[in-house]
Amino acid sequence: MTDVKGPEELGSTVAYRLGALGSVAESRFAARVEPLGIKPKHAGLLAALAAGGAPSQQDLAARLGVAPSLVVSLADHLEACGAVERTRDSRDRRRQVLTLTREGRGLLARCAAAARELDDELTASMTGPQVAALREALELVGRGL
Repeated sequence: MTDVKGPEELGSTVAYRLGALGSVAESRFAARVEPLGIKPKHAGLLAALAAGGAPSQQDLAARLGVAPSLVVSLADHLEACGAVERTRDSRDRRRQVLTLTREGRGLLARCAAAARELDDELTASMTGPQVAALREALELVGRGL
């Protein structure tokens, strides 16, 4: 990746490197969760549900920065797997609330284990302090988004 050059040396920018590395990491993560019958975006929805409350599909779309139709599609698949339940919001019958089921919590735990294994693979050549510094730097970048 460091051999990519251009007028502004694209390959040396944080944005380009994060994008390229993110693409590789997502592809490897996808291969690890595929046997579970899901894709990385399904895992992301499970994680968002586990993070708090019982949000509606609309709330989740806004939180994740995706189209509501994508959340509906992901939720359809997860509901068919028994990982989430949809219920009507008692205050607004037009809203669907998603909740994580016991099966969904188990699926999320298996996704987290796959992610930790991939973390170990990706950071195998790094020292403990280097891994800690990377995590901290990624946290700081994420806060700025």
